[in-house]
Amino acid sequence: MSNQSSVPVTVRIMGNDYRIACAEEHQDALITAAEHLSDKMSEIRSNGKLLGVERIAVMAALNITHELLACRQDCAEFGDFTQQRLADLLQKTESALSKTD
Repeated sequence: MSNQSSVPVTVRIMGNDYRIACAEEHQDALITAAEHLSDKMSEIRSNGKLLGVERIAVMAALNITHELLACRQDCAEFGDFTQQRLADLLQKTESALSKTD
């Protein structure tokens, strides 16, 4: 359990204010996330295809989730590549060291 105290933070999403309890050290991240969400929702609304804040919010959530999952996949692939590259370098280093012994 965390001993962090929550403070109320007001964020604005598509012109509406929301008060959210948040740990003080996470305030900036929360505000940035709210701005990102608001931007995505405004972008979807400007396309004019969806009406209603709820539908716009769902589409924004789906878009953001898709981006997150794509980033996670990229990170996993990069991690696998890096791990393999490090293993190759270690093998080459050990091989070179064994030749000098």
